[in-house]
Amino acid sequence: MPALLDPADVPALLPHREPSADGTLARLTGTLDELRAELVAFRRDLHAHPELGRTEQRTTAAVADRLRAAGLTPALLPGSGLTCDIGPSRGPDGRGRIGLRADLDALPVVDACGLPWHSTARGVAHACGHDVHTAAVLGAGLALARLAEAGELATGVRLVFQPAEEIQPGGSLDVMAAGGLDGVSSLFAVHCDPKVDVGRVGTRIGPITSASDEVQVVFTGGGGHTSRPHLTGDLVYAMGQVITQVPAILGRRLDPRSGVNLTWGVAQAGSAHNAIPTTGHLRGTLRCLDVRAWEAASQVFHDAVTQVVAPFDVEAEVRHQRGTPPVDNDATATTVLERAAYDVLGEGSVELTEQSLGGEDFAWYLTKVPGAMARLGTRTPGGRTYDIHQGDLVVDERAVEAGALLLARAAVLAGRP
Repeated sequence: MPALLDPADVPALLPHREPSADGTLARLTGTLDELRAELVAFRRDLHAHPELGRTEQRTTAAVADRLRAAGLTPALLPGSGLTCDIGPSRGPDGRGRIGLRADLDALPVVDACGLPWHSTARGVAHACGHDVHTAAVLGAGLALARLAEAGELATGVRLVFQPAEEIQPGGSLDVMAAGGLDGVSSLFAVHCDPKVDVGRVGTRIGPITSASDEVQVVFTGGGGHTSRPHLTGDLVYAMGQVITQVPAILGRRLDPRSGVNLTWGVAQAGSAHNAIPTTGHLRGTLRCLDVRAWEAASQVFHDAVTQVVAPFDVEAEVRHQRGTPPVDNDATATTVLERAAYDVLGEGSVELTEQSLGGEDFAWYLTKVPGAMARLGTRTPGGRTYDIHQGDLVVDERAVEAGALLLARAAVLAGRP
């Protein structure tokens, strides 16, 4: 691994942490204090060598090698990604393993962080914080492995390092198809949030992210001269009606409490100012916070487009690519994350997070097992608020330790009888 870190430049997350009467908690925090510099170095190495979805070979190998060095036995998934089991397969009450999930892939974005560990891959960057997620789950796993060695892990844990979160419908489906969720009773994850200070987390029961689908409408018509629109189908005018009317129709045909949102990102047609084109297309995203509304939205969208273009003698082909459902946080699992945060980050470390219309394929796992995702603060207190999916994203690296502590403690609490 490159020498990307002076350990002195990463302060402790909680330098004045009081000793705990809970021996397990004390061992977790002690282990992660010890591993802090290594985990930050690991994160920086991943940031310097990002890989796009389903090409995460180097990242997979780096995680697997570190787990093997700790005496663990990772299981490689087809293509890229891996899982790793720690401790007993079932708890004393018969429940299955507690899962901790990380995502490995980066984005096709130019890295503009300006730091020594900037991306060395042209046009690829960890602009969503997946390098932080991966280092945090790795750290949690290493700490939990020490508990297991000491016979102090009541219920076993499965680490899930999945590929291709940024690709719809998502690498979580690949993991489940390979049996990566088999024997798991609940699942936890974090997602970087640069609007929240480091050392704090955001939680919410119920939908925390949105369903996210790609939609496309392909238009065809007879074409003609712009001086005689009455003699042909005015394709551009029809497109304009779809652009403005269909979002409004969805807002009336679906429950407004569902948070449905249709936003167009591409509108293309024609090449001459005085010619009505014969083809055109729209592309956009359809998002929804409610699963039932999401399931109904496809037909409503199709019908709305058909009805809007009907008067204009233009054909419209609707293409709807399902993406991900909403991440719907389970109440019990969310409570576990909050208790874990209080234990390792202190009182006042939890805030109610806002709902996001962004998509997250962690949602697919939660259609099979209960679980929860927390927003992991990455902003330096008093510092700049960045945005994810932007090349200049900079995270306060104390978030690596915070995420590892949170997930490790949540696994312990969730696995107790």
